[in-house]
Amino acid sequence: MKRFYILIALFCFALSAKAQFGVGGSGPTTTGRISGTVIDSVTKKPMDYTTVGLYRSGGKSPITGVVTDEKGNFKLDNIKPGSYKLVISFIGYPAKTIDPVVTTASKPDNKVGNVLLAPGAHALAQVNVVGQAPLIENKIDKIVYNAEKDLTAAGGNATDVLQKVPLVAVDINGNVSVRGDANVRVLINGKPSGATSANLSDVLKTIPADQIKSIEVVTSPSAKYDAEGSGGIINIITKQKNISGISGSVSGGVGTRQNNGNVNLNYNKNRFSLGINAGGNLTWPQTSLTTFDQVLKDAAGNPLVHNFNNSSSRIKRHGAIGSVTAGYEFNAFNSINSTFRLNDGGFNVDGSGVNNIDNHISPIQYFSKNMSHNHFGGFDWSIDYTHKFKKEGEEITVSGQWSHSIITTDYTNLFTAQNPSQTGDNNGKNNEYTLQLDYTLPVNKVLKIEAGGKTIQRRINSNYDIFDTDNNGNNAQRDSLNSNLYDYTQNVYAGYTVLTFTLPKSWSILAGGRVENTRIKGDPQNPFQDANSNLFQNLQPFSSSYTTYIPSLTIQKQFGNQTLKLSYSKRITRPSLQFLNPFINRSNIQNQSVGNPNLAPEVSQTVELGYNTFIKSSVLNFSVYYKRTNDLIEGIADTLTETIRNQTVHATRTVYQNIGRNNSFGASFFGSVNPIKPLTIRASINGYTYSPTIFDQYVNSASKVGTYFQFSAFGSASYQFKGDFLAELFGFTNSARRTIQGTNPAFGIYAFGIKKQFMKRKLAIGFNTVQPFARDKHFDQNISSASFTQSSSTAFPFRSFGLTFSYSFGKTTFSNPNQQKKGVNNDDQKQGDQGGGQGGPSGGR
Repeated sequence: MKRFYILIALFCFALSAKAQFGVGGSGPTTTGRISGTVIDSVTKKPMDYTTVGLYRSGGKSPITGVVTDEKGNFKLDNIKPGSYKLVISFIGYPAKTIDPVVTTASKPDNKVGNVLLAPGAHALAQVNVVGQAPLIENKIDKIVYNAEKDLTAAGGNATDVLQKVPLVAVDINGNVSVRGDANVRVLINGKPSGATSANLSDVLKTIPADQIKSIEVVTSPSAKYDAEGSGGIINIITKQKNISGISGSVSGGVGTRQNNGNVNLNYNKNRFSLGINAGGNLTWPQTSLTTFDQVLKDAAGNPLVHNFNNSSSRIKRHGAIGSVTAGYEFNAFNSINSTFRLNDGGFNVDGSGVNNIDNHISPIQYFSKNMSHNHFGGFDWSIDYTHKFKKEGEEITVSGQWSHSIITTDYTNLFTAQNPSQTGDNNGKNNEYTLQLDYTLPVNKVLKIEAGGKTIQRRINSNYDIFDTDNNGNNAQRDSLNSNLYDYTQNVYAGYTVLTFTLPKSWSILAGGRVENTRIKGDPQNPFQDANSNLFQNLQPFSSSYTTYIPSLTIQKQFGNQTLKLSYSKRITRPSLQFLNPFINRSNIQNQSVGNPNLAPEVSQTVELGYNTFIKSSVLNFSVYYKRTNDLIEGIADTLTETIRNQTVHATRTVYQNIGRNNSFGASFFGSVNPIKPLTIRASINGYTYSPTIFDQYVNSASKVGTYFQFSAFGSASYQFKGDFLAELFGFTNSARRTIQGTNPAFGIYAFGIKKQFMKRKLAIGFNTVQPFARDKHFDQNISSASFTQSSSTAFPFRSFGLTFSYSFGKTTFSNPNQQKKGVNNDDQKQGDQGGGQGGPSGGR
């Protein structure tokens, strides 16, 4: 609660900022407005869709522009104090100029009132002004995918959109990777969410695609970003329109696989802005079929036990996410912004199976039934206060955030023989408190300095209770050996400095350094030995501390429409609680797992050379890179034999280890071309090597050594027909992912969509289909060592057909595209498989 009061005090301090910081001097960065109403001088009626251009007084190049709404009103936002010129034009009307239009720091708003426009001799009834943003943009430190231009993702969720982003791959379980590296930090509007830290893949499925504006992929983060995430950073930007008055949109979809809806409402008046967004997702029940084959061997390499299972699983998902964002500009120098985001979701599983054990003495067949209810929810509350100084571009931002998440998993596993039937109750709670300060100082036209500090305080608690039952799930008795209470603390302290040099002849340099100190404590609480067997959980408290220096460097040269960029970055991947918890998880007795409190963080260094060019309406980007990762973390499975409830159990147990280092060479390409005006073709491909050098103690556990090539590829084509019809076809494929013990499943799908727009493009109705010619996708996994071989194959239904719709209301304006979002950026923790980075043995955090 102490941190809660600190955040409250910060909020109260920011509210009193108007009294603390006065307006003085000249040249501040302000956000004033110029507004008015355009009226036909003859009919005296307001004129909608009239173009209003803003210029410097006496200038010839427009700064920004806007079109009037249905009542003839216009408003230009984010206007710095100065002297301007307005040019009002409409086809068939002579343009009208108002010069000067003056705004000041003390009076940043200028209402020009009614502007009369006289029609010419050949006035037209109306004109539509339509802007087209590129689908993919390449910037100095990131790639931007403008998802709102994506047709086939409509009616889907964030996972569907991420599958189409260059350099990003998403597997069947929703786990995200960049250039094959799953150690990726995912942010929402530049901020972390407590839910994504613990349960990313499920949270992404709750975010409707219609809620997403764009997705940024940062492959070589500067020292300003947290050092965590060797694969880079993905930032999901939701639709938050910066306009005046009231506007919004309603969208959704109904399909054979999933249904979703989204509502967006925006209000902006007198330097106060309010945005409300709510969306939800509901899938129809989906049944998957899995075959599992495992052979355990004795010390001589001979087959000891053969496990063979056939199972089915019926899963149903639901999710909802909503946010409220409010901001107020006290004056030209002080502003405050706060966001409160709620999320809620979960999934239920109902499965059954036929299990066979052949121990070469007395084969056993038994039946199993499993049911689970999984729920996650929580909130993120952030407050950002920004003070701008007299010098243009100089500012300081103080940010605070409290993230709270709860994950519960209740399950029942019933067996007719062999394994003890049991129920489990896993309750996890995660509180994350962040305080951050960022300062920016443009020294001159050549040099800009950015510096700041940050602390993240994480408090995680997991309470995991297991109960043995009879074959019908009755007569429950607590299993003290396999129950677990766990407290985990992680504190991160960081400071950074970044220098940006804008040099002659179109050279630019971005150089920085960051220092991070990490302090971890774990407190497992379990009895040492089970009274009913010879098993024990010898769990001891542990702690660790390490300091890491993170340099970064980017050198860029522009040649007209071409850009050449060389970058170096260093990243770390801290093992999260899932990897550290030394508790042995026996919820699946045949395939157990355990964390390792002695894990060191992964440290990766990447050097990349990139080339980007624009040719008319086409964009092409190439890059080659080398990445070296030390202390690579992988799960190593090995066999064991133990006695549980007077039964001899032969099983595998997976332990997370630092298995060695990996040297990877890679290359990537993405491009967008228009061979003819209505046709756009886009493609991206990323290929890289996996070539680990294994520590001696894990050589006998490895079965896949050498150099392997892996890749991900995406392609799409869209065609704009006459009459506001648009069609799009896309597909992607990801190769199988390697470990030193085998492969994880490959994944790929294709889809088609068509959309028709009505009412001046305010209303759109579409049709989407995914995998129309095949009901199921098959996902195969194979792992092995000297002591076992194991394979599994899952058939999951992917074929779907759906209808989508969207409707926008309110006025259309252009906002300042250069406005930067401030606030907390917690991109700092390894998320593992991103579907289960929880604090308990089966997933509470």
